[in-house]
Amino acid sequence: MAFDGNTRAGKRKKKRLYLVLTTMTILVLAVGLVLTALEDSISLFLDPSELKERNIADGQHIRLGGLVVEDSFVKDSDGLTYYFDVTDGAETVSVTYKGSLPDLFREGQGVVLEGKTNSKGPFNASEVLAKHDENYMPKEVMDSLKKRGVYRDANEEESI
Repeated sequence: MAFDGNTRAGKRKKKRLYLVLTTMTILVLAVGLVLTALEDSISLFLDPSELKERNIADGQHIRLGGLVVEDSFVKDSDGLTYYFDVTDGAETVSVTYKGSLPDLFREGQGVVLEGKTNSKGPFNASEVLAKHDENYMPKEVMDSLKKRGVYRDANEEESI
Protein backbone atom coordinates (compact mmCIF):
# COMPACT_ATOMS: atom_id res chain seq x y z
CA MET A 1 0.00 0.00 0.00
CA ALA A 2 1.55 3.31 -1.11
CA PHE A 3 1.37 6.48 0.94
CA ASP A 4 -0.70 9.05 -0.91
CA GLY A 5 -1.34 11.59 1.86
CA ASN A 6 -5.09 11.13 1.67
CA THR A 7 -5.35 8.63 4.49
CA ARG A 8 -6.06 9.74 8.04
CA ALA A 9 -2.55 8.84 9.18
CA GLY A 10 -1.07 10.83 6.31
CA LYS A 11 -3.17 13.89 7.16
CA ARG A 12 -2.14 13.69 10.82
CA LYS A 13 1.53 13.51 9.84
CA LYS A 14 1.16 16.55 7.59
CA LYS A 15 -0.55 18.52 10.37
CA ARG A 16 2.18 17.53 12.83
CA LEU A 17 4.87 18.55 10.33
CA TYR A 18 3.22 21.95 9.76
CA LEU A 19 2.88 22.46 13.53
CA VAL A 20 6.57 21.66 14.12
CA LEU A 21 7.70 23.92 11.26
CA THR A 22 5.47 26.78 12.44
CA THR A 23 6.71 26.42 16.02
CA MET A 24 10.34 26.38 14.93
CA THR A 25 9.84 29.45 12.72
CA ILE A 26 8.22 31.39 15.58
CA LEU A 27 11.02 30.32 17.95
CA VAL A 28 13.74 31.45 15.54
CA LEU A 29 12.01 34.80 15.02
CA ALA A 30 11.60 35.31 18.78
CA VAL A 31 15.28 34.58 19.45
CA GLY A 32 16.27 36.95 16.64
CA LEU A 33 14.11 39.75 18.03
CA VAL A 34 15.49 39.28 21.56
CA LEU A 35 19.10 39.34 20.33
CA THR A 36 18.41 42.45 18.25
CA ALA A 37 16.81 44.20 21.24
CA LEU A 38 19.71 43.27 23.54
CA GLU A 39 22.45 44.14 21.05
CA ASP A 40 22.98 47.64 22.47
CA SER A 41 23.01 46.50 26.09
CA ILE A 42 25.38 43.55 25.69
CA SER A 43 28.92 44.62 26.57
CA LEU A 44 32.04 42.63 25.88
CA PHE A 45 34.58 42.83 28.73
CA LEU A 46 38.21 43.30 27.70
CA ASP A 47 41.46 44.36 29.29
CA PRO A 48 43.83 46.73 27.42
CA SER A 49 45.89 43.87 25.92
CA GLU A 50 42.81 42.10 24.58
CA LEU A 51 41.46 45.38 23.21
CA LYS A 52 44.65 45.95 21.19
CA GLU A 53 44.92 42.28 20.08
CA ARG A 54 41.36 42.00 18.76
CA ASN A 55 41.24 45.05 16.46
CA ILE A 56 37.64 45.81 17.38
CA ALA A 57 35.71 48.09 15.03
CA ASP A 58 35.33 51.75 16.01
CA GLY A 59 32.16 52.60 17.89
CA GLN A 60 31.60 49.15 19.42
CA HIS A 61 30.29 49.26 22.98
CA ILE A 62 32.57 47.38 25.39
CA ARG A 63 33.61 47.23 29.03
CA LEU A 64 37.30 47.95 29.59
CA GLY A 65 38.93 47.05 32.88
CA GLY A 66 42.32 47.58 34.43
CA LEU A 67 44.31 49.76 36.80
CA VAL A 68 44.41 53.55 36.50
CA VAL A 69 48.03 54.44 35.70
CA GLU A 70 49.79 56.58 38.33
CA ASP A 71 50.35 60.23 37.31
CA SER A 72 48.18 59.89 34.20
CA PHE A 73 45.07 61.68 35.49
CA VAL A 74 44.34 65.11 33.97
CA LYS A 75 41.23 67.23 34.55
CA ASP A 76 40.21 69.56 31.72
CA SER A 77 39.52 73.24 32.37
CA ASP A 78 35.76 72.68 31.92
CA GLY A 79 35.79 70.62 35.15
CA LEU A 80 33.83 67.72 33.66
CA THR A 81 36.23 66.17 31.15
CA TYR A 82 38.91 63.80 32.39
CA TYR A 83 41.84 62.09 30.71
CA PHE A 84 43.69 59.12 32.17
CA ASP A 85 45.32 55.83 31.19
CA VAL A 86 44.26 52.29 32.12
CA THR A 87 46.70 49.38 32.09
CA ASP A 88 46.79 45.64 32.66
CA GLY A 89 50.56 45.68 33.09
CA ALA A 90 51.29 44.74 29.48
CA GLU A 91 49.34 47.34 27.47
CA THR A 92 47.98 50.80 28.25
CA VAL A 93 44.89 52.50 26.82
CA SER A 94 44.22 56.23 26.97
CA VAL A 95 40.72 57.13 28.14
CA THR A 96 38.58 60.24 27.95
CA TYR A 97 35.50 60.64 30.14
CA LYS A 98 33.01 63.48 30.45
CA GLY A 99 30.88 63.50 33.57
CA SER A 100 31.23 63.04 37.30
CA LEU A 101 33.77 60.52 38.51
CA PRO A 102 32.93 58.27 41.46
CA ASP A 103 34.24 59.57 44.81
CA LEU A 104 36.47 56.52 45.17
CA PHE A 105 38.17 56.91 41.77
CA ARG A 106 41.96 57.04 42.27
CA GLU A 107 45.16 56.40 40.38
CA GLY A 108 46.56 52.90 40.95
CA GLN A 109 43.09 51.46 41.63
CA GLY A 110 41.00 49.03 39.59
CA VAL A 111 38.23 50.41 37.39
CA VAL A 112 35.74 49.14 34.86
CA LEU A 113 34.82 51.56 32.09
CA GLU A 114 31.87 51.30 29.76
CA GLY A 115 32.13 53.08 26.46
CA LYS A 116 32.95 52.94 22.79
CA THR A 117 36.14 52.00 21.01
CA ASN A 118 38.08 54.51 18.95
CA SER A 119 41.19 53.36 17.06
CA LYS A 120 42.20 56.93 16.14
CA GLY A 121 42.13 58.31 19.68
CA PRO A 122 41.36 57.56 23.31
CA PHE A 123 38.70 55.13 24.52
CA ASN A 124 35.51 57.16 25.00
CA ALA A 125 34.09 56.13 28.37
CA SER A 126 30.42 56.80 29.07
CA GLU A 127 30.50 55.32 32.57
CA VAL A 128 33.24 54.79 35.15
CA LEU A 129 32.81 52.14 37.83
CA ALA A 130 35.29 52.31 40.70
CA LYS A 131 35.86 50.06 43.68
CA HIS A 132 33.74 50.63 46.77
CA ASP A 133 36.36 49.85 49.46
CA GLU A 134 40.07 49.10 49.82
CA ASN A 135 39.62 45.32 49.58
CA TYR A 136 37.44 45.18 46.48
CA MET A 137 38.43 45.04 42.86
CA PRO A 138 35.92 44.12 40.13
CA LYS A 139 36.15 40.36 39.45
CA GLU A 140 36.72 40.84 35.72
CA VAL A 141 39.63 43.22 36.36
CA MET A 142 41.18 40.94 39.00
CA ASP A 143 40.92 37.86 36.75
CA SER A 144 42.44 39.76 33.83
CA LEU A 145 45.33 41.09 35.93
CA LYS A 146 45.98 37.64 37.41
CA LYS A 147 46.05 36.15 33.92
CA ARG A 148 48.68 38.73 32.88
CA GLY A 149 50.72 38.10 36.05
CA VAL A 150 50.29 41.66 37.32
CA TYR A 151 48.07 40.96 40.35
CA ARG A 152 48.50 38.46 43.16
CA ASP A 153 45.93 38.14 45.91
CA ALA A 154 47.38 38.21 49.46
CA ASN A 155 45.39 35.05 50.28
CA GLU A 156 47.03 33.21 47.36
CA GLU A 157 50.54 34.15 48.52
CA GLU A 158 49.84 32.71 51.98
CA SER A 159 48.65 29.41 50.54
CA ILE A 160 51.71 28.93 48.30
